[in-house]
Amino acid sequence: MRRVVATGTFDILHPGHLFYLEESRKLGDELWVVVARERNVVHKPRPVVPEEQRLMMIAGLRCVDHAILGDMEDMFRPIAEIDPEVVTLGFNQGFSEERLVSQMRERGIRADVVRVGPFCGCTFNSSRKIIEEALRRRGSE
Repeated sequence: MRRVVATGTFDILHPGHLFYLEESRKLGDELWVVVARERNVVHKPRPVVPEEQRLMMIAGLRCVDHAILGDMEDMFRPIAEIDPEVVTLGFNQGFSEERLVSQMRERGIRADVVRVGPFCGCTFNSSRKIIEEALRRRGSE
């Protein structure tokens, strides 16, 4: 069985998230999704939606076989435990594929890293855009 791991914050679920996960699922037989813990999101504003609720939404998607919260201390621990053949990155995730592969190899994780391209099928394809538009509309009422 070919396991794929996708990771992300998944704040305010939108079609870009669905595209990323569906494309990730196509790369294997089983899709595991690691949802970022609130305290580990340091590269962008904190999520609006609590981690348990984000996990529930991801777990409910048809393309997702397993959804778990990330580790509080070590982002590689769940990946090592799942032992996937592929780890996917979203188009806007700030990881270097080469550096990620190197870090995984140091820990004995042999997965390939695949970056999924962007989804351009709608206007609101990012949590940031949705939040900005909601604030704009609510501010004009």
